[in-house]
Amino acid sequence: MDLNDILHKDAVKVLAATTSKKRLLQEISDIAASVYQMDADTVLTSLLDREKLGSTGVGNGVAIPHARFEDISEVRGLFVLLQKPTDFDSMDGQPADLIFTLLAPAAEGADHLKALALVSRTMRSENVRAKLRANTDASTIFSILTEVLSNKAA
Repeated sequence: MDLNDILHKDAVKVLAATTSKKRLLQEISDIAASVYQMDADTVLTSLLDREKLGSTGVGNGVAIPHARFEDISEVRGLFVLLQKPTDFDSMDGQPADLIFTLLAPAAEGADHLKALALVSRTMRSENVRAKLRANTDASTIFSILTEVLSNKAA
């Protein structure tokens, strides 16, 4: 799996701040609507429902919200860098500033898990997290993610 297949350059954003996890998920849903022509309300509801099962905040300032959808045929990704971290109910109690969202087809469990594993492995790297945090230009962040994740996939 190659990141270029799931992450569109316009789905990488830098946000100054957000007031809550719910508001952040709303921003992500709006991005999904704009970039992937998905219904923002459906995306928000699905992401919130997934968060009710347990936080997708994985620690070290990283969150990987994800959900499945009946009306898409391939995994789609979104990445948000928050300049001011927000509480994401992470396992380590730290707020999150690196948010990589995965939207997956309901019928494609294997691709969803492959994408989730790829993103999770990469975001565990202290070096990658530092590079992402050192940049505030969305196109540079996209390049960092594409290079790192594509190399991991090979």
